[in-house]
Amino acid sequence: MTEEQKPLVGDFAEDSAPDSAQQETEGKKKAGFSSKLGFVLAAAGSAVGLGNLWRFPYLAAQYGGGMFLLCYILLAVTFGFCLLVLEIAIGRKTGKGVIGAFAALNKKFKWFGFVCIVVPILILPYYSVIGGWVIKYMWAFLVGDTSAFSSDAAATGYFGTFTGGTWEPIVFFLIFAAATVLVVVFGVQKGIERVSKILMPVLAVLALFLAIYAMCQPGALEGVKKLFVPDFNDFRPQTLLAAMGQLFYSMSLAMGIMITYGSYMKKGAEIQKSGRQISVCDTLFAILAALIIIPSIYSVTGGGAAAEEAMNSSGPSLMFIVLPQVFNGMFAGRIIGFVFFVLVLFAALTSSISLAETIVAVLRENLHLRRTVACVIVLGTMIVLGILSSLGFGPLSMVSVAGKSILDMFDFFSNSILMPLVAIGTCLIAGFFTDTESLADEIGMRRKGYRMYYKIMIRYVAPVCMAAILISGLFPVL
Repeated sequence: MTEEQKPLVGDFAEDSAPDSAQQETEGKKKAGFSSKLGFVLAAAGSAVGLGNLWRFPYLAAQYGGGMFLLCYILLAVTFGFCLLVLEIAIGRKTGKGVIGAFAALNKKFKWFGFVCIVVPILILPYYSVIGGWVIKYMWAFLVGDTSAFSSDAAATGYFGTFTGGTWEPIVFFLIFAAATVLVVVFGVQKGIERVSKILMPVLAVLALFLAIYAMCQPGALEGVKKLFVPDFNDFRPQTLLAAMGQLFYSMSLAMGIMITYGSYMKKGAEIQKSGRQISVCDTLFAILAALIIIPSIYSVTGGGAAAEEAMNSSGPSLMFIVLPQVFNGMFAGRIIGFVFFVLVLFAALTSSISLAETIVAVLRENLHLRRTVACVIVLGTMIVLGILSSLGFGPLSMVSVAGKSILDMFDFFSNSILMPLVAIGTCLIAGFFTDTESLADEIGMRRKGYRMYYKIMIRYVAPVCMAAILISGLFPVL
């Protein structure tokens, strides 16, 4: 028996050889991407999201700029790439959603698929709440409501008043949630692929325009230098951990997304080549986001300590308090602010669509539901958990766990605990409890040296890296 003929552990040969009636049913029930380009743009769209557009820039600023970027790129082409192609290969090899995929790899680990699907279920609702905030700020710049961003106190008050309300943030959240589910209702080709082919080129044009504009501002070159010139005196273990965590978050790993999208991928497409294209696209968008934000902050603040203080802001503070002030202080700032939040909105949508599709695929495969019914269930779940997250800044602000709001609690549990655990489990199952040679064949690794490198990364290096991320998330002071 050749390597190509070897079955995976867990009776994969039996599971992957249904009778003709079952094949016909599956063929009608599950369509794939119509082209390699469609897959790459959809997967890249999933990777390019809020993690790139606000998390990457502030982490780069906090952890040495060029040093952080160097660590990020080195990690992206090593363990990050291996994890990405592994998840795609699992999806395409099994042809199933995340629960069915792990059951096909090894029947003993079907339960692990249920753990995996909890991640997008938790992330999608609060991610959509933040998407609603983005729509609100896009609207504010569109109608010229920029006086609210004239000072730190005004910008902070504007954000606090909006998010602390009851109905307005919920309305914007529902708009974003409805837009997400509407795309998913139309399916893989007519919905996800078609929208990705439109939004991703638009995203690229907007990001490039904003980056060029930002770099042309007075004093901006100091920010460009900080981003691209590494200072090895800035290197410390926290820099590596931050870069590793960002890579993990920004490439949509351990969410079930790449397994789901991989199950829609054509057999003739090269996983390694597609993986490289996705990684390059994701990294370029992250760099462009940093080129928009960091030089803009240096330009408006005049650089020095003021710029450092502004860039140390993280999360909502950077996106919804600091940046509106920055854009408000720039020439044509109203237009630039509007275009920026359009960019963020499109990026957030491509990511939320992939999260929703991951859940829909599981519902359809395991409960045999029609796509519209599955989408209604997903929307209902989004509304319940999303309203809770939104009200956590207003009427339910007294509800907290370990000092965290409802939204922050969902974020911490999914990103800092579940995602590292899912990544560790995926690597160990693929590395030790199934046929790694068969998965290497699926990825397209022909050379013996590459196959050995892949095994070492999946079995040993990646789990250790993920464990480090888990520990740093649970004990950030270490």
